[in-house]
Amino acid sequence: MSCSKFAAALVRANPGNVRNVRISPGRCRSTVASTKSKEETHQQIDGCSVVEAEPVELMSQGTHVKKTLLNKISIDFDNTQEAYRSKGNIELLRSLLVFKLCTIDVLVDKNKELMDLTKKVFGQWMFEKIMKLTFYGQFVAGEDHNSIKPLIRKNQAFGVGAVLDYSVEEDLTQEEAEKKEMDSCVSEAEKESPGEDHREKKFQAHRQFGDRRGGVTSARTYFYADESKCDNQMETFINCIKASGGASTDGFSAIKMTALGRPQFLLQFSQVLVKWRQFFKVLSAQQGKSDMKVLEQKLELEQLKESLIEMGVGAKDDIENWITGEKLGLSGTLDLLDWNSLINDTTSISNLLMVPNLETGHLEPLMKKFTAEEESQMKRMLQRVDVLAKHAMENGVRLMVDAEQTYFQPAISRLALEMQRKFNREKPIIFNTYQCYLKDAYDNVTVDVELSRREGWYFGAKLVRGAYMYQERDRAKEIGYEDPINPDYEATNRMYHKCLEYVLEEIDHSRKANVMVATHNEDTVKYTLEKMNEMGLSPAENKVYFGQLLGMCDQISFPLGQAGFPVYKYVPYGPVNEVMPYLSRRAQENRGFMKGSQRERSLLWTELKRRVLAGQIVYKPAY
Repeated sequence: MSCSKFAAALVRANPGNVRNVRISPGRCRSTVASTKSKEETHQQIDGCSVVEAEPVELMSQGTHVKKTLLNKISIDFDNTQEAYRSKGNIELLRSLLVFKLCTIDVLVDKNKELMDLTKKVFGQWMFEKIMKLTFYGQFVAGEDHNSIKPLIRKNQAFGVGAVLDYSVEEDLTQEEAEKKEMDSCVSEAEKESPGEDHREKKFQAHRQFGDRRGGVTSARTYFYADESKCDNQMETFINCIKASGGASTDGFSAIKMTALGRPQFLLQFSQVLVKWRQFFKVLSAQQGKSDMKVLEQKLELEQLKESLIEMGVGAKDDIENWITGEKLGLSGTLDLLDWNSLINDTTSISNLLMVPNLETGHLEPLMKKFTAEEESQMKRMLQRVDVLAKHAMENGVRLMVDAEQTYFQPAISRLALEMQRKFNREKPIIFNTYQCYLKDAYDNVTVDVELSRREGWYFGAKLVRGAYMYQERDRAKEIGYEDPINPDYEATNRMYHKCLEYVLEEIDHSRKANVMVATHNEDTVKYTLEKMNEMGLSPAENKVYFGQLLGMCDQISFPLGQAGFPVYKYVPYGPVNEVMPYLSRRAQENRGFMKGSQRERSLLWTELKRRVLAGQIVYKPAY
C-alpha cells in the first residue's frame, strides 16, 4: 500500500463458519472427550486425560446453517502428568530452581549487578553456560531463528504454537533513555517556541518519565535514535516474520510501533484522535445523549449542523458539504464511527493533525509548523507498518501489534485498525492488543468490533490485563490528568471478562471475530472455557486462542494444547548478552508472580515425585 493511499485510508476510518477440523501430526486430542459417564472421567488414554463430555449444539455459518454435535470440554489443570509431558526431569528441576530464585528479593533487586559480576569472575563462555542452565534456558528459546526451531517443533508436537518475539534491547542508562526520549518526542517548533502550540500535558514528553522502562516488567521498550535504526528494526521484524513462517504453519509474530518511527508522531496523532472523540462527547451532551453507551449516541444531523455553525466551525455551506461529502447522515443521524470518518484531509500527513478547540469549537492546527523532515518521518513510519503487514500475509503469519503507553496507544490502535481494514479481508492477519486495566478498554473493543461488522473484515484482538499500570498511575498523578487505570485488580478482572465475553459473543454471532486470551490467570482461562461451552464454540474452529509466556504456566498451556485448543507461547529469542534486559524483567515479574502463588512450584514438585515413584528417574519426552 503506498503511503499516500495509507494516509488517505487513515483518515476515513474509526479511531479509537465452522472451519474444517485440522489435526496436526503429533497433537494429542484425547482431552476432547467422547460422550462417557461421569464414573469414566479422568481415565488415561495415550497419556492424555479423558474428561467429562456433554453433547451440545453448534451453530455454524455457511450457505445453509446447519447444526452439529460438539462435545462439551473441561480440562484438568491439576493433572501434572499431562501438563509436563513435554519436559524432562532436568527441565523441571531448572524451573523449580529459577522460580525459587525469583522469590529472593536481594537476588532480584541486584540481578543485573550479579550477572555482570558472574561474567567478570567466570568469563564470557562460562557465564553463557550458567545462563543457559538457568534463566536464559527457562525464558528464552535460543540465540537466532535457527537455534529456536527444535524447541518450537517440540512444543508443536504437544499442541503449543509460538508467537516469535526478538527480545534484544539497548542497555541504556536512565540518563541516556531520558535524553533519547526528549529528543525524539519534542518537535523543532516546540523547541523554538515552547508552550505556544495546542498540546495537552498527557501527550507531551516529560523528562521525569522519559525512561519508559520505569516500573515496567513485562514489555520491551524501544527508544528512537534515527531513521536508519528504525529501518534496521523493521528488518529484524521481517526476519522474525520469516522465521515464524518457516518454523510453523500457524504462527504469530509480535511488533511494537515505537520501534518503527519517531514517537513524536504517535504522541501528536493520539492527541488528535482523543480531541475529536471529546468533541463528539460535547456535541452528544448538547443533545442530551451523554448518558448513553458510546455506540448508542447518535447525533441528530440538523441539530448537529446548527451547533457547528453556532460554534464557528464553518459556514452553513461548508458544514453541509463536509458531512454530505462523506455520504453520511442518510438516516438523519451520525454515530461515533461516522464522526471519525469526518477527520478528512489529504494533502499531507501533518494536515491530519487538526484539532477542535473545545472552548471555541474552531478547528486549529495542533502544531504551528512541521519541518519537511518531520513530515517525512511520519510517512516512513506508515510505510514500515505497511511493509510488515505485507510480509506477514506473504509468509502466512499473523502479526500481533503490542500495546504501549496510553499517550501513544490511540495512534497505535488506529494504525493497527487500518492494517486490519486492508489485510483482514479474507482471514485474520493483523491482531490489535487491548489492555483491560484501562477504564476505556470496553468502549474501544466495542467500537472497533462495530467497524469490522459494518465493513465486513475479520476482527483480531489480543486481550491482556496490561503492562504499564504503575508507570501510568504515577505519570497521571505527577503531571495532572485523570488516571486512566481501573481502581483495583478486581475492576480490571471484571473489565477483562466483559471485553472477552463481548468478543466471544461476536464470534458466536458471525464467526468473523478472533481473540487471543493472553493471561496467566487460571480462573480467566476457566471462565473462557465455560463461555465457549455455553456458546458451543469448538476449539477446532481456531477462533479463540490462548497465550502465555515461555517458561511460565505450563500447567495451563500444555493441557489446553493437548485438548486441541489453539494455544501459543510468547517465544523470545536473541543472543545471551543482548537479552539481559529481558531476563532482568522476567526475574522482576516472576518475583511477584511466584510470591503470590505457590501453585506452579507445587505442581512441579508433585510431578517430580510422581516420576520418581514410577521409576522414571530418567524421563525423555516422546514425540
